[in-house]
Amino acid sequence: MNFTKLDEIELLAAFDAHVHLRDGPMSQLVTPTIRNGGVNQVYVMPNLVPPITTIQQCLEYRDRLKAVEPNVDYLMSLYLHESITPEVIRDAKKAGVMGVKSYPAGVTTNSSSGVVDYEAFYPVFAEMEKQDMILNLHGEVPSTPPHAHSSTTKDSTAITILNAEPAFIPTFKTLHSKFPKLRIILEHCSTSAALAAVQSCGPQVAGTITAHHLSLIIDDWAGDPFCFCKPVAKTPEDRDALLRAVVNGNERFFLGTDSAPHDSKKKRGEDKIAAGVFSQPYAIGYVLDALEKGVERGVIKEQEVTKVVLEGFLGAWGRKFYGVEDSKGERIVLRRGAEEVVNVLRKKEVDVEVVPFRRGEKTWSVTWK
Repeated sequence: MNFTKLDEIELLAAFDAHVHLRDGPMSQLVTPTIRNGGVNQVYVMPNLVPPITTIQQCLEYRDRLKAVEPNVDYLMSLYLHESITPEVIRDAKKAGVMGVKSYPAGVTTNSSSGVVDYEAFYPVFAEMEKQDMILNLHGEVPSTPPHAHSSTTKDSTAITILNAEPAFIPTFKTLHSKFPKLRIILEHCSTSAALAAVQSCGPQVAGTITAHHLSLIIDDWAGDPFCFCKPVAKTPEDRDALLRAVVNGNERFFLGTDSAPHDSKKKRGEDKIAAGVFSQPYAIGYVLDALEKGVERGVIKEQEVTKVVLEGFLGAWGRKFYGVEDSKGERIVLRRGAEEVVNVLRKKEVDVEVVPFRRGEKTWSVTWK
């Protein structure tokens, strides 16, 4: 397959292993765009306000999503919180909940109820290991408070958004060593260090890679709030390592877009910029564009971008790790440059609007067979 010369390609429908669909008006706006991006199965993040910490909340949330878009398979998760106990884990498994998402307290959107001490949850992780449930890790350490920064202290290096992910790796490795049979996903890997950490662990550990991290570097989000996310995009070397992991990761890495919609007012014009890149309606096109540019730059080779790799990264490898199937076996046809990213996603009956990643640019169109 001569990927960069193709004008059209047919693939299996994708599985997006990391999505934020919000609730209320925002969910009404973004949930219908899942299939637009070539995806028919998603793993849904639980960081609503309040967070999804009970099985009843989780199932009711799934019902609301299904009411908005019934032609998508929603895999659900709980938010790791002090109210989560081993008994809750056992009941969640019986109810069909797939996993538990861990957010370090205060590190990103709606994470104020997150984890301060991982050891406190060891009994929960042990039960998750027994129940074969997945632990999804937001792999960052909260930034050091500004007043604590000092070039003269003998303490360890201050944590900023640029080194927050590498600083989390010791915690990640400790969890894997304590619970070697626990299935763990290091979410939205953004550095070569994170990729290496995943590969150093056993087969029970995997990592997700977003569509936007395959394209962005520091300079992009530093000048554009719609490219600002957590974890932030890093160096060109890190971006290129992610591209190589897509084609050479041996099934250890798969797509999790971390598509995170915010009302456009939250991305500009306020005191703080909300962290999140919205990529849902064009998810697969963004990945194909990034891979093409990677070939052009010589980061990856033309022959490495095969149909097996594309269908693996975009769906098969994630489904295998989660132990799920695409029961419909749907297929999509993508056409190069046939879609223009809208400048703003909006609906008449919804009072929020979202600016997508790469607004106004061309990408691949998606047609369902």
